[in-house]
Amino acid sequence: MADLLTHVLVAYVLLTVAGWWVDWLDRRWVVVGMGGACIPDLQKVDILLDADAVSATLGIPFTYSVTSTLGGVLLLSGAITLLFERRWWRRVYSLLLVGGFGHVALDGLRVWADGSASQWLFPVLPSYRPPTPSLYVTSDPLVPVVAITVSLLVFAVDRRRNGNADATLSGHAEE
Repeated sequence: MADLLTHVLVAYVLLTVAGWWVDWLDRRWVVVGMGGACIPDLQKVDILLDADAVSATLGIPFTYSVTSTLGGVLLLSGAITLLFERRWWRRVYSLLLVGGFGHVALDGLRVWADGSASQWLFPVLPSYRPPTPSLYVTSDPLVPVVAITVSLLVFAVDRRRNGNADATLSGHAEE
């Protein structure tokens, strides 16, 4: 679970910092982008609902692994976007993509035994496995510790930057 936590916190940090310059990018929209960071991990649904069972039921080949690729993030972001009001579609879709692509890009940097990352470039380069710089191991406890520390720092700075605005909105502004 530390892996998913890390991806969500990276999206939080990136979007919160971007929100310091983009007026409409407030906390509610940051949460949408954080949700997008969960899209590639939807492949873990296979634990509950076996892909082979789905394939047998549908009568066609089926796999969850496509969710952790560029194409999977594009497709699932589009499907999720349809759950929102039409006026928000562009904003929601772009934020889901930021979160999802951030997750896929971060996964491309981790250690793989053979030195090549997964086929995350699907469908652009369907069978290509790019080399990975092997920057981190997902089981390393330092990874979530760094993510939590950086996100707490960003949280504190964001609170300080928006302190007066939050007090005004809640009706507790100092006069």
